[in-house]
Amino acid sequence: MLTRKQHELLLFIHERLGQGGVSPSFDEMKDALGLKSKSGIHRLITGLEERGFIRRLPHRARALEVLRMPEGAEAAKLKAAAAAARAKFQPNVIKADFAFTGREIASAPAAETVQLPLYGRIAAGTPIEALRDQSAFVDIPATMLAPGDHYALEVAGDSMIEAGILDHDTIVIQRCDSAENGTIVVALVDEEEVTLKRLRRKGNTIALEPANAAYETRIFGADRVRVQGKLVGLVRKY
Repeated sequence: MLTRKQHELLLFIHERLGQGGVSPSFDEMKDALGLKSKSGIHRLITGLEERGFIRRLPHRARALEVLRMPEGAEAAKLKAAAAAARAKFQPNVIKADFAFTGREIASAPAAETVQLPLYGRIAAGTPIEALRDQSAFVDIPATMLAPGDHYALEVAGDSMIEAGILDHDTIVIQRCDSAENGTIVVALVDEEEVTLKRLRRKGNTIALEPANAAYETRIFGADRVRVQGKLVGLVRKY
C-alpha cells in the first residue's frame, strides 16, 4: 500500500513524463506536494522505488521511469491524489517573445538543481567502475553542468590543493574519453588506479600532474592511461 503522498508523487511524475517525456525536478516535486524541503521527496522516491513503482535511470540527471501504476482500490486513491496534486502545483513560467536560440539554458534559475550519481571517493588502486554506488546521489546546480552525461565523486587527499580542490570536496565530472592538454581529468592507469590530475600529452606519453609541490608528476605510455571524464564543477560544504 502507498501513502497519500506517495500516490500524489507517483501521479505527478507519471503525468509529467506523459506530457514531455522528462521527469520533474526535485524542486517541482517539492512544490507540487507542498513540502518544505527536498529531503521528503528523496524519501518518497526511495519508497516508490522499493515498492517497484518507479526506478531511477543510472548516469542521467532527473531521470525517473514509472514501472507500474496501482490497481483496484489503490487506483481510486490515485485519482483522488491526482486532483490534489494538480490543484497544488503552480509552475513558475517566464513569458518571452523571442525564438529559442540555445542561450536560454544559461539563464536558468540558480535554484534549479539536478541529481547526479555519487560514485564514491577517488582512491589509488580502485578502478572507477568499482566506485559506482547506484544508491547514492547528490543535488548539483544545473548551471554547473555542460552537455552530456555527468557523475560526482568525493575527493580523497591533497594532491590538487593548488588548483583549489580540497580533501572531501565533491567534484562534478563530465563523462568523456579524451581531453585537451591542461585539463583536470579523472584518469584510469593500467586499468587499476584512478586519480584526479591535470593531463599533459607529449608524443606517445601522458603526464599526470598534481597541483601540489609535495607530489611528483607521473609519466606513462599513452596506452596505459584512459581518460574517464573531465572536471566541470566543484561543491564544498563548510
